[in-house]
Amino acid sequence: MGIEWYDMIARRNGGYKGRAQFTVVGRSAEEIFEERLVEKLKRSRSVLDAGCGHGEFTLNMAGHAERIIGFDNSREMIGIAQSLLQSSQAENVEFVYATTKSELPFHDGQFDLIYDRRGPTSIIDHPRILTSGGIIMGIHTDVTAVKRRLAEQHLMHIVIEEYNESMWLFPDPEQFAIFLSDIPGNPDYTVSERKQELEAKVKENQIDGRLAVREQKFIWSARKP
Repeated sequence: MGIEWYDMIARRNGGYKGRAQFTVVGRSAEEIFEERLVEKLKRSRSVLDAGCGHGEFTLNMAGHAERIIGFDNSREMIGIAQSLLQSSQAENVEFVYATTKSELPFHDGQFDLIYDRRGPTSIIDHPRILTSGGIIMGIHTDVTAVKRRLAEQHLMHIVIEEYNESMWLFPDPEQFAIFLSDIPGNPDYTVSERKQELEAKVKENQIDGRLAVREQKFIWSARKP
């Protein structure tokens, strides 16, 4: 997915966030991930949020950490994050523009915790910035690249867990169309030209007679030797 898409989402949605209205039924993997992250934040000195988006989640976690740096490869996202930081009370957060496609602007062993909340799995390819014994963890919808990258970097204590019990219930096809349109790589299902495609998607996503999708996400973690 090109950076232009994320810049567009930042301008259109006000950040890396969806616009659709839906109800979450069951215990979400996102909730579980956040609980685990908070516990690790309390025991960490220097934390990196890899792919921080517009920074809202980073700022929410700031109250549990000594210091957090968030980076993203979308300048539009970082611009929003810096604006949110200026209007917040947080004094232990910094946002920087960076990309995992080049050498990251951080010192060797700078972080004892790196978390990747739907950010670039390529952060795993930069173990230089993680201290010995440091933890890297994340949550994603697809862990194919995660498994490969973790193996290539020879990290230890690798744990990957799948969660698929939670459901997202949509009140109507219109909200479902907005949801689909906000998924990276998807076309705009809200336009009339895609009415038939949307109708097919609605028929495909029925759970017990309700318009819904099952949340299938993976929480993973590993430690640097």
